[in-house]
Amino acid sequence: MKETHSVRQATLRFALDHMATPGLDVGTFFALARDLGLTDVQIRNNPCSKAAVRGKPPADVRSAAAEAGITIISVNALQRFNEWTPARKAEASKLADYAAACGAQALMLVPANDGSWSANGERPGNLRVALKALKPILQSRGLIGLIEPLGFQTSSLRSKNEAAKAIAWVDGQSVFRLVHDTFHHTLAGETSFFCDLTGLVHISGINDPTFWIHPDRILGGSDNCSQIRALLDGGYTGPFSLELVEEVHALNDSAGAFAASIDLIRHGLLTRVPV
Repeated sequence: MKETHSVRQATLRFALDHMATPGLDVGTFFALARDLGLTDVQIRNNPCSKAAVRGKPPADVRSAAAEAGITIISVNALQRFNEWTPARKAEASKLADYAAACGAQALMLVPANDGSWSANGERPGNLRVALKALKPILQSRGLIGLIEPLGFQTSSLRSKNEAAKAIAWVDGQSVFRLVHDTFHHTLAGETSFFCDLTGLVHISGINDPTFWIHPDRILGGSDNCSQIRALLDGGYTGPFSLELVEEVHALNDSAGAFAASIDLIRHGLLTRVPV
């Protein structure tokens, strides 16, 4: 048992998503990550989100990351990626150029989430079209496409299983990976874990008071640790990114809260407490 615990602790690599601290400029954000003992981050450069790197030249972002000793996991995000149009292709190319230039490893791919696609037959077809078109865009820039199914009823892609089938259909296992988000996994009622195909895990909040176990509501999700255990036991060795809900933005000591959450997760894995 001790050996299993030590392996889990050794392979549990935390990262920080810019969404957790949207008010920080990129240099301060990188410094916060390093102060927490983290070396992996996700940044945002989307005009529809709170993006501290919006408009910042990618060379400056790359330089700031190198100076801080930070690895940029991904740039977030190509929205409505599975609604493929000429405009979406241009947007994808522009974001992929930015991600590659700033030294990111991947581009986040987020599906349409407005309930506009109700036909089950339409969703898989549109998804395959988008992945087939995205594949050369990402390959030519040395990027991974991180697909994040959203568990909402309004989402056009709720299931990791559906995403995995589409990846196989376009022979995209070398280009695409899944994002396992603890919130969306719970919300969608999913039970399957795709550890070999998972490229990133989001530890995220759940907007339901029955799920909160921490007064500061940092560590949302009643089954975060059970999901983390399943992923680690299944062979996942990638980063676990803290992608937190908006309630945390008002905290006076966000760094202390993040550190407490990391400690709470580690403690939960050791003691099997359901956090």
